[in-house]
Amino acid sequence: MTPIIPHPRDTFDYQGGEVAERSFVDALASGRLHHAWLLVGAEGIGKATFAYRAARTLLGASPDPALGILGARIDDPVCRQIAARAHPDLLVLQRDAEDGKTRKAIPVEEARGLSEFFAKTPASAPYRVAIIDTADDLNANAANAALKILEEPPQRGVLLLVSNAPGGLLATMRSRCRRLRFTSPDEAAASEWVAAKSGVDLADARRLVKMAKGAPGRAWRLASAGAIEADDAARALLRSLPRLDSSVMMGLADGFRGNGGPGRFEMMLERMADQVAAMASNQAVAGEGAMLDRWAETWETLVALPRDVESVNLDRVDAFYTALWRLRSIA
Repeated sequence: MTPIIPHPRDTFDYQGGEVAERSFVDALASGRLHHAWLLVGAEGIGKATFAYRAARTLLGASPDPALGILGARIDDPVCRQIAARAHPDLLVLQRDAEDGKTRKAIPVEEARGLSEFFAKTPASAPYRVAIIDTADDLNANAANAALKILEEPPQRGVLLLVSNAPGGLLATMRSRCRRLRFTSPDEAAASEWVAAKSGVDLADARRLVKMAKGAPGRAWRLASAGAIEADDAARALLRSLPRLDSSVMMGLADGFRGNGGPGRFEMMLERMADQVAAMASNQAVAGEGAMLDRWAETWETLVALPRDVESVNLDRVDAFYTALWRLRSIA
C-alpha cells in the first residue's frame, strides 16, 4: 500500500533546498529580511515545504539542526500550532477549502484578508507570516488585492508566495518580491528518494520521476494516484490503435465514476497526452512528419479536456470515448 503523503505543513524531513534555505537564513541574520519572497520552480519540488519551514523559523520554533538549515523541533509548540492550523500569526491562502473541496481559484475575499491580517501586530511571535500556495491560483481580483501588501510592506510581516509558473503572475507582483529558485535534483537521487517514500521499486520510481519532469514530490504524488497503472493502460490503448477493445474502454470508463472518478479521469488523460507527445516526437525524429499537426491538436485536446469537463460539467465517460474515437480516426 502506498504511504499517505503528508501535507507540507506536516513535513519536517527536507532535502535539496539547502541553497534556498541558506539564502533565507543569511537574509534573516543580516537584519534585512525582505518582506516578500517568490518561491519558483516546478510543481512538487519542495517550494511549499520550504515555505512552512521558513514560517516555523519566523514564528519562533526551536531549531533542530538534524533536520536541516531551517529544521525545527517536531514537538515544539509552534510546530504543533501550525500543524493544527491554529497559529494566530500564520495565514495560509490556498485553493483547498476547509471542507476539503478544491476550488477553481483563491477568491478575492480571502486575498483581501491579507491587509487586515498584516495590520495587526504579532500575537505571540516575532513576525506575522502569510503563505500563498500557490500565487498562480489567485484570480485577477485576488492578485490585485495581494499586490497592495507588496506595495505597502507590513511591519514585522513576511509574505511567502509559491509559484509553479511565475511568468503568469502580474509583473508588478514579481518585481516586488525577492525570488528564490528551486531546481530538480539529479534523476538518480530523485528516483531513490521516490522509491524510499512511495514503496515502489527503483524502475517504477524512475518512470515516475520522468513523468514528473524531475520533481520528486510530484513523482511521489503520482505514485499515490496510481500513475504507473494509468500509464500502462494509456500505452496499451495507443498501441492497439486503430483497434479499440470495448471491454477495456468500459473498464477504464467505470473508474471515472464515484468519489475518485475525477482524479482517475485526469490522470488517464494526462498519461494519454504524454504518450501522444512521445509518439509524435518519435515520428518527427524518424522523419515521418505528415501527421504531426493532427497529433499536436489531439495532445492539446487531451491536456485541456479535464478542465473543460469541469468548467462546463461534461460527462467524463462521454468525453473519454470522444477522445478515444479521435485518436482512432488519426491512427
